[in-house]
Amino acid sequence: MAYDMYQEVILQHYRSPRNFGALEGATLQGEESNPLCGDHITMRLRVDPSTKKIDAVKFEGDGCAISVASASMLTEKVAGLTVDEVGRLGRDEVLGWLGIPLSPVRVKCALTGFSALGRALHPELARAGA
Repeated sequence: MAYDMYQEVILQHYRSPRNFGALEGATLQGEESNPLCGDHITMRLRVDPSTKKIDAVKFEGDGCAISVASASMLTEKVAGLTVDEVGRLGRDEVLGWLGIPLSPVRVKCALTGFSALGRALHPELARAGA
């Protein structure tokens, strides 16, 4: 029963992703692609320089249901947090939000948005190709 509920939540986020679209005045941006699945996510954030709080976050791109749903959920979780708080999020926490077991290939899908977020917060990683 719980598995079905989580699948429905994933489909809802996929069909109607939260915080999807362009973000005017973005101060940070990161991108990640998953060549195995064709997923591509761009994450944009607007961070208040005095509080380091994420005032707004949106994503664009396309991908499979897992990739889009995970990015959508991620934007809901990080909005309003500080950059330090977001930096403490881990991959297991992000995977846990989906609530379903994933194959290794699907784990990469689920973490595409999380990787894009990391590249936005740490632009030096994007330049280094990490």
